[in-house]
Amino acid sequence: MVLHVLVVTLLLVLIGRLWTLQVMNGAHYKQVAAENRTRDIVVPALRGQILDDVGRPLVRNRSALVVSVDSKAMARQRDGGRAVLHRLAGVLGTSYNDLALKTRLCAPGIKRPCWPGSPYQPIPIDDQVDIKRALQIMERQEEFPGVIAQVQAVRDYPKTEGATAVQALGYLSPITQEEMDRRKGIKVTGYSRVDLVGRDGLEAVYDADLRGEPGIRRLMVDSQGRVTGTAREDPARPGDHLVTSIDARVQGAVEQALAKAVADMRAQGKKAEAAAGVVLDVKTGRVIALASLPTYDPAVWTGGITQSEYDALLGKGQGEPLISRATQGQFAPGSTFKISSVAAAVRDGYPLNGIYDCPGSFNVGSRAFTNFEGQGHGPMDLHKALVVSCDTIFYRFAYEEWLRDGGIHPVPKPKDPMPAMARMYGFGRPTGIDLPSESSGRIPDRTWKKSYWEATKQENCRAAKSGYPELERTDPSRAAYLKLMAAENCVDGYILRAGDAANFSVGQGDVLVTPLQLVRAYAAIGNGGKLVVPRLARAVVRPDGTVVREIKPPAPQRLPVDPKVISYIQKALAEVPTKGTAAGAFSGFDFKKVSVAGKTGTAEVFGKDDTAWFASYAPANDPRLAVVVMVTQAATGGAVAAPAVREIYETIYGLNGKKAVWPDGKPPTRLPKPRRDGSFAAP
Repeated sequence: MVLHVLVVTLLLVLIGRLWTLQVMNGAHYKQVAAENRTRDIVVPALRGQILDDVGRPLVRNRSALVVSVDSKAMARQRDGGRAVLHRLAGVLGTSYNDLALKTRLCAPGIKRPCWPGSPYQPIPIDDQVDIKRALQIMERQEEFPGVIAQVQAVRDYPKTEGATAVQALGYLSPITQEEMDRRKGIKVTGYSRVDLVGRDGLEAVYDADLRGEPGIRRLMVDSQGRVTGTAREDPARPGDHLVTSIDARVQGAVEQALAKAVADMRAQGKKAEAAAGVVLDVKTGRVIALASLPTYDPAVWTGGITQSEYDALLGKGQGEPLISRATQGQFAPGSTFKISSVAAAVRDGYPLNGIYDCPGSFNVGSRAFTNFEGQGHGPMDLHKALVVSCDTIFYRFAYEEWLRDGGIHPVPKPKDPMPAMARMYGFGRPTGIDLPSESSGRIPDRTWKKSYWEATKQENCRAAKSGYPELERTDPSRAAYLKLMAAENCVDGYILRAGDAANFSVGQGDVLVTPLQLVRAYAAIGNGGKLVVPRLARAVVRPDGTVVREIKPPAPQRLPVDPKVISYIQKALAEVPTKGTAAGAFSGFDFKKVSVAGKTGTAEVFGKDDTAWFASYAPANDPRLAVVVMVTQAATGGAVAAPAVREIYETIYGLNGKKAVWPDGKPPTRLPKPRRDGSFAAP
């Protein structure tokens, strides 16, 4: 009886379990069984191109035979894939150690080369393999399990018209496992484990438009994992193209002018460490060119980057070429800043048409502040003060305003006319350009002085006692000066002193701007008082030319400066290249065809050579383009930056035997159209 009951019970349990598996959960296990004989392969989407204003490619794709390694498949092998990598190294003509380094996963403490992407993603190890070697791998797959050789699209940088614009365009790198993990549970379309993601520049800002959506290919496999057919395929959707306002020819001209300026300075024994140039449409805010030196070859990111190459991009030894000096570099603007100081002085009550003395030096408290080379110019109006770049007039304005605000014992609500006006010009805050990591510059008013003192007080007090022993042997005078300054800042570094105000008025001292901020300010003078918001992208278009969306710059802000003051400044700036500090650089320039208005700037930097500036717009009688060039560790703005700006204008307007970039002197307004071969035609 007991045996019968036991047998019946076991039969009932078995029947119940079979019913659960086959009826209740039948659909689930049917799907699992089907998945055991299929494999899903992610098909990467073709990334969209980045085009210039007439459709010339700045970044495109090219087809290449790419050899990749599946690290998970290698890990499942008995020896971890060592034998396969040894055979693969022989075919590719490299070493096992080189392949082992490329296929290991990046982690803290592991130097490049390593794989920064997802461990589930095939790791590309060679994107320039020839057909013969690729066929050896594909035809002898049993000898190379986990190795893939196939034609893929890789990013290509054609240097159209000599333009690279690498800091503006950005670069790609594989999506990491951490990024994939963060996206779990978040509805984000278009990402897969094989994606490359924009890391900087336009590639990062417009990544969602450029990357497209990956497809899925479901393959049927046998018990040995061999592919027997395709069960289903959802094709990838290619990414959209990004049309920019950059003109490749103008961009190339700016890069060439910067390189020449730097080379000329180095030939004269100057360091000329960095340079930047920006060309901006004063009416729309469209960026026509954005260049920075030092630069680098963007192809370094294709196919992986070595540790030495990566260190060079970030290291000071090579000048930190990843940093865009145009949008992230912060420099004292020198006399180019006087367009703000003039407006501030007039707003504070100084007569616009008054006559002011321009002596060789002016005492600010107990210290004499001098003009460039101590030269005096006698009585003059503000018009001539801008043309000849008189400093002492502005020292006087700043000192008197500082005294009216209470000096070192400020009144409850100081007016601070010059810092206030500088902020109205857009200095001290990002411009809002569609690029990541833009710097805000610095307006060193009383609030900044206090916060900076609080942040550096402990360090200054330490230096006031110990000094700078590392400098005492090589530069004792500088060490003594720095120790004296540290002692002063330790005690009352929060006080805005008369010298700080005087330096501010001529763009010296602690005031810092970016070249993009400065070109925006001069564009505002040129267009009559509109602070435009810079934009690089014009539109997102599909490969067939259909416009997905146009990207219009935000509405400009109004510069709160009297139109009479703006007109006055315009007339003064128009004489700088003909009668003022830039006359030498523009000698022989065809002003009848294109009149140029601008201002030189020479910013002194303690312990270094001067920073050279020239900020301008043209045509002076009907401004359309603003151009700014900056070169560090160089010489005067009139000797270094102004000639570079002249070369840029000659290219744009077709002077000195060159062909004009645009027949009517204006950037195109229509978007480029696609040709039958997929390239884009100029409008």
